[in-house]
Amino acid sequence: MIVFDHVTITYAGAPTPTLTDVDLHIPEGEMALVMGRTGSGKSTLLRAVNGLVPHFSGGTLRGRVVVDGRDTATHRPRDLADVVGFVGQDPLAGFVTDNVEDELAYGMESLGISPATMRKRVEETLDLLGLADLRGRPLTHLSGGQQQRVAIGAVLTTHPRVLVLDEPTSALDPLGAEDVLATLQRLVHDLGITVLLAEHRLERVVQYVDRIIHVPGNGSPVESGLPADILARTPIAPPVVQLGRVAGWSPLPLTVRDARRRSVTLREQLADVQPPAHRASTLGDDVAVVRDLVAGYPRRPVLRGITATVKAGEIVALMGRNGSGKSTLLRTVVGLHKPTSGRVVADDVGLVPQVPADLLYAATVADECAMADRDAGVDGGTTRKLLDRLAPGIPDDQHPRDLSEGQKLSVALAIVLASEPRLLLLDEPTRGLDYVAKHQLVEMLHQLADAGHGVVFATHDVELVAEVASRVVVLADGEIVADGAAPDVVVSSPAFAPQVAKVMAPQPWLTVHDVATALGQA
Repeated sequence: MIVFDHVTITYAGAPTPTLTDVDLHIPEGEMALVMGRTGSGKSTLLRAVNGLVPHFSGGTLRGRVVVDGRDTATHRPRDLADVVGFVGQDPLAGFVTDNVEDELAYGMESLGISPATMRKRVEETLDLLGLADLRGRPLTHLSGGQQQRVAIGAVLTTHPRVLVLDEPTSALDPLGAEDVLATLQRLVHDLGITVLLAEHRLERVVQYVDRIIHVPGNGSPVESGLPADILARTPIAPPVVQLGRVAGWSPLPLTVRDARRRSVTLREQLADVQPPAHRASTLGDDVAVVRDLVAGYPRRPVLRGITATVKAGEIVALMGRNGSGKSTLLRTVVGLHKPTSGRVVADDVGLVPQVPADLLYAATVADECAMADRDAGVDGGTTRKLLDRLAPGIPDDQHPRDLSEGQKLSVALAIVLASEPRLLLLDEPTRGLDYVAKHQLVEMLHQLADAGHGVVFATHDVELVAEVASRVVVLADGEIVADGAAPDVVVSSPAFAPQVAKVMAPQPWLTVHDVATALGQA
């Protein structure tokens, strides 16, 4: 169905190819995961499937990419629209219409599908992705996860034979991600659709895929094989695989169920060891106070009487399903969203938004970093050093808008972190980040908290919460339904528990590092 025949892709002005001699064959009815470091070339590989590379992006493509018998060299993206459905990393950038129902229908209109068929498919897709209650909602009023569902739905309505998805679950809550991935798996198994997706949160997708394509970057050859074979030798791996390495299990488990079956001896070994507390060591003064906060859109409140306090030294994770009000709360605290009633007291606040490109204005990465240094009043090169910790190797002369989503996020994070605000707010700070970059972010947040700053981040990344949060606040329908220490809130939750907690339950272990340290002590 998809054939890469010795494909090498080089962008204009780049000293080396982004992809080198890629030789792949993905058969019909297979679900394949593309994984690799941030900026390694995953999105380039995906965009080559429907001809966006090189027809839209420019650059040089040597070799052949053939999809369902059509060579992308002679078939432009519009010539492949009936075969390939593509969902990019930024759903909002791909929307054409104003509301949910119109967006679901637009692709079918472009392909000349009859109105009766269009109506039927729209209703099916609304039900399939849980969008029925949002059918008339303006797209700009949706949460990031809801927008992602709409983008996937707009592609599904056209009934393509190949689905290409770039981080399709990055903005979805855990249960929503499971629903979407299960839907994709049904399409593969029942209808023979071929699915190619890139994702950094491997713990979400590994159990669903038939094959992994590892794109290591830096000109290294692309690998393809069974999930167990690839994950056994790559440095990038989900927590359940890392736990298997620490415990010495062979073969390595790919799912929580497999790991749970093998963990009996490990749990017995650690039964008398006390897990780390995952609480803030010292707390300072209040850095943000919210009292009886009501905020939202005209005739549609999103936050309903929120009361909370954040203290210096705390790292607070804000969790909840898509549309629960997390982003609205952050935007209201920083002053971007006007409250309907209530009170917010916070000063010296920095926000990394859900769309990092909102902070990027300069023509080069070097100019962005220099501007951030001047605005923050710090030594020259401070922002660049932070960026190199998160995503090393980004050229100074690269235009920020040409970066991958993960690299854009890294630049935005570095810009805001350079000023070391007293209260740092982050909205989905790991979208597009690989495990290595995420580890660097965790270290930076710990350093800020130890220095007396407050940190609040909204996320669906349960593994990030396990690594860094000292406190978890869960929102539902604009109200706080849980607020407490991270182990107390997430360990017993089927939706928000990290993989290690599920494997080691009822013992309250959260991370592979905690288990490895305890094994060393034992």
